Amino acid sequence: MPSFDVVSRVDMQEVDNAVNQTKKEINGRYDFRNSKSKVELEKEAITITADDDMKLKAIQEILSQKIAKRGVGVRALDFKEAEKATGMMLKQKVMIKQGISQDDGKAIVKLIKEAGLKKIQAQIQQDQVRITGPKKDDLQEVIKLLREKVKLELQFVNMKD
Repeated sequence: MPSFDVVSRVDMQEVDNAVNQTKKEINGRYDFRNSKSKVELEKEAITITADDDMKLKAIQEILSQKIAKRGVGVRALDFKEAEKATGMMLKQKVMIKQGISQDDGKAIVKLIKEAGLKKIQAQIQQDQVRITGPKKDDLQEVIKLLREKVKLELQFVNMKD
């Protein structure tokens, strides 16, 4: 019976490269001259520090562009609320979503069941969801459905016939 796994993985090396490219662009741009703005990568999060709201939005845009160019989906980034730092500075955490949580897995299974696709089964396995069905065409319908409806950065791996 054909099957595949739905996962949400982020290549952290590509994220690191995108953060480094963002730093280079910030250092080279005229509108960031004499600015204390910076971007730092921690284990599963990126910290953006900016002088004001305009620079914060510019850094978010630069980071999103660099991440997308490196082949990492922008949906894998979770921009938290910006908070005041020292002086007039703003600080924002950007969480990098890895894996499919139990709640997201349950939502994916529920979505597949509500779609009414015949004989398609979904099982949650740790941080991934395994989809099985009698025909490859049915599985491709599931992939199409998940790409349209789920707000996570998903990859479809381990396709077996």
